[in-house]
Amino acid sequence: MKELNTDVVVIGAGTAGLSAYRNAKQHTSNVLMIEAGPYGTTCARVGCMPSKLLIAAAEAAHAIEAAPAFGVHSSKPTINGVKVMARVRNERDRFAGFVVEAVDELPADDKIVGYAKFLDANRVQIDDHTIITAKRFVIATGSRPAYPSVFNNFGDRLIINDDVFDWQDLPESVAVFGPGVIGLEIGQALHRLGVKVKLFGVGGAIGPITDPVIKDYANTVFAEEFFVDTDSNVSDMKQVGDKAQLTYVDKNGQKQTEQFDYVLAATGRVPNTDKLGLENTGIELDERGVPIADKHTMQCGDSNIFIAGDASNMIPLLHEASDQGSIAGQNAGRFPDVRIGLRRAPIAAVFSDPQIAMVGETYKQITARYGECGCFEIGEVSFENQGRSRVMLKNKGHMRLYAEQGTGLFLGAEFIGPQAEHIAHLLAWAVQNKMTVPQMLDMPFYHPVIEEGLRTALRDLNAKLKFGPDIINQCMECGPGA
Repeated sequence: MKELNTDVVVIGAGTAGLSAYRNAKQHTSNVLMIEAGPYGTTCARVGCMPSKLLIAAAEAAHAIEAAPAFGVHSSKPTINGVKVMARVRNERDRFAGFVVEAVDELPADDKIVGYAKFLDANRVQIDDHTIITAKRFVIATGSRPAYPSVFNNFGDRLIINDDVFDWQDLPESVAVFGPGVIGLEIGQALHRLGVKVKLFGVGGAIGPITDPVIKDYANTVFAEEFFVDTDSNVSDMKQVGDKAQLTYVDKNGQKQTEQFDYVLAATGRVPNTDKLGLENTGIELDERGVPIADKHTMQCGDSNIFIAGDASNMIPLLHEASDQGSIAGQNAGRFPDVRIGLRRAPIAAVFSDPQIAMVGETYKQITARYGECGCFEIGEVSFENQGRSRVMLKNKGHMRLYAEQGTGLFLGAEFIGPQAEHIAHLLAWAVQNKMTVPQMLDMPFYHPVIEEGLRTALRDLNAKLKFGPDIINQCMECGPGA
């Protein structure tokens, strides 16, 4: 067994791991990175980039389908599934290749291939070939898809999103379970590319939305385009020949039995922390076996172990993984000098059509924090009659903005609508700069643009807000300006 000694070990070479490695290197040259799987981040290989390639193809096809509404007529588009998937795979490989190139440029002696398992808080064993003693560690092992065991009844007809991007051709039919970000994006894209899609969920949830008004709107607008049942009743799940068969209750209360080429399980992801031997480290774990860490320092308790990215089970987004990796790497590199790192305003987007976006505190978080005291207000706008949106026939959407009574501090937003990904950035900057609603209304708005809808929502919110010391004192227990 080979034995090594170093200052910092980074476990995982994805977005968070690479960021942690580079930042730890700023403080010590003795940093080792361990990776067992293929190089290339989840985003580049099986996540945000290949899914956007599929969505781009779907948008091109949908634009042709929607053209007659403008008085522009053409023949119905012909979808060449082989060419669609060839472009998805080729561009996916190109994006992943950039990450591989970046890893290849790292010193060979800093990279170790294999699975790491903690022997104690200062040692990890890599497979059966190496034991490393280190002063600090960064866990950046990412996550993997998870689904209920009953889905295994579908046999080889069951797939996860990773499998979609290796298809050589588009199938005829897919049942998608899980109307979260992945299921919604891929499900709608496949539908627009001519695949028969049925999207099933439980409990009415759709995307990451927590605001009941936005959730209801989203459920309605997507169900108008293709089969979406976010509170479904599905039974008799099994494989029949080369098909997946299931029975579900339709919107009329009737049982229907259908067969599909595939069942896509998009029911969530779990952190890859269960096989790391964390029980040998002495650090505190939550009920899922994930280390409990400070989100501002990424330190696990007061230990020498830090965590970052999807493995932390905090916010599974690339920009968050990169920030967490930077913080964890910096603190592991200069340990025991642990410092609070920059955590940016929360921002998330779903690249469906219409898009979904969430910024700052969610409706669920705000209502939990303010309780029944009524010390926040909601402003809203519909995009159905918004000028520029109607011009482009993209006038499906609804926005809800949240602000604090007394101070007018802008807290966050949840919305569905056109170009939500861009409006979300404006709102995230406002949250991070702790702007008030009146200050946001002082910002310029061009005409005619979709952002004028945002201004309408801000005006609605501003009209409902109460300002001054009386309301601040009344809401003091809720934490004005927090």
